[in-house]
Amino acid sequence: MPVWIWRAITEDIRLASVSSPVRRPKDMWWYIRAVMFVLACIPFVLMVLGVVQNNLGPDPARTLAQDTGRWTLRLMLASLAITPLRELLKLVGLAPLRRTLGLFALFYACVHFVVYILFLLEMRWSEIGSDILERPYITVGFVALLILVAMGVTSPKSMVRKMGRRWKPLHQLIYVAIILALMHLIWILRTDVFDAFLYGGIAAVLLGYRLFKHLSKKFSKALAR
Repeated sequence: MPVWIWRAITEDIRLASVSSPVRRPKDMWWYIRAVMFVLACIPFVLMVLGVVQNNLGPDPARTLAQDTGRWTLRLMLASLAITPLRELLKLVGLAPLRRTLGLFALFYACVHFVVYILFLLEMRWSEIGSDILERPYITVGFVALLILVAMGVTSPKSMVRKMGRRWKPLHQLIYVAIILALMHLIWILRTDVFDAFLYGGIAAVLLGYRLFKHLSKKFSKALAR
């Protein structure tokens, strides 16, 4: 894992136990973030064990590619679910989890891309560009990865301050990334209709919530005029 991703993921957990300018006792949300951190690491550990023990089935490369892709999408959806849960349940402490889950999604997306380069493409570097441009399912997946990388790089609080108003529009691209990641996964699985309905349905609910909220605000403003 790149050092900057690791630092960004652990930043919220470190800061959660510190109240400027003096240290305060760790609260409930610190422990929740710590548990979530451990849980998000488990799939990767299991994949590594599967490689070491050679029990990933007849096509280990395909299994790794599908598993890392699924976990990327699951964590993206989990990150997207934080805001509705926080607003509906009035749990302000959930907010930092969105960033951490998003960074874990980036981590699994990077592992997914590495698996593709090392095992599926077999490090034929000259073919990477043509593969991305000529295969639509790889194109949409790569664009989703670029969006996650851009969001990950700009996730530290120092970058939020530097970017100012430009930060929010950039991070709203997560909605585009979710749709592209869904297209990428469904394109690969093809016959697995269950995954298409499950992840697509969850994404539709989460994006629909935001659309409803946005339209409600516009309607309220129109009535106030």
